[in-house]
Amino acid sequence: MKSVANVPLIRFTFLSVIATLSLLSPVHAQQPPIFNSPNQAQPIDPNNPNNLRPTAQSGNLLSIDGGKRLMAEAGQAVNSQNYEVAAKKLQEARQVFNQLSNFYQELNSSFSGIDNRVADSQRKMALETAQMRDEATYQLALVHRAQNKPELAVPLLVQIIKSQNPTRPLGQKAYQQLQELGFVNAPNPTGGNSNSSSSQK
Repeated sequence: MKSVANVPLIRFTFLSVIATLSLLSPVHAQQPPIFNSPNQAQPIDPNNPNNLRPTAQSGNLLSIDGGKRLMAEAGQAVNSQNYEVAAKKLQEARQVFNQLSNFYQELNSSFSGIDNRVADSQRKMALETAQMRDEATYQLALVHRAQNKPELAVPLLVQIIKSQNPTRPLGQKAYQQLQELGFVNAPNPTGGNSNSSSSQK
């Protein structure tokens, strides 16, 4: 199984993703992605002390801004080639966005049939935060590649394809990574670019 660590490419990708996340708001959001597995995010275990919980403090971690902050910190760690810290920050960001998506899905279900306007708003937020989760997952997979740990990158890339759908840009990029790792050898029939550099943009 091949592994390619491309530090400048990862840095560029981080800057692109952070810029994209800044546009993922109710005002700037484009067509929301269609996820194959809307219930893929796991429910929160109240007995797990590692769960991130909302607080009344400003700038709390369990928020979209909190997740973006973790992504930015991960980008700084990558720039310093501190991949251990980057992986930790990305895992935390992934958990934040996953839990937010769960909460919004639950609110959507609660208001469905009662107030469709509120339900639709919560559904959009669930999709947005799930997209952010998948972006963090993709970055984490890239960090694992830079660490020469393809055995950790492959499961994350497969999760992205399952969540995003192979036809969507992030799903195509994830499949391209699997090709570069030698995990798959068939070209992506959905239009994924076989050029590795363009697949990172």
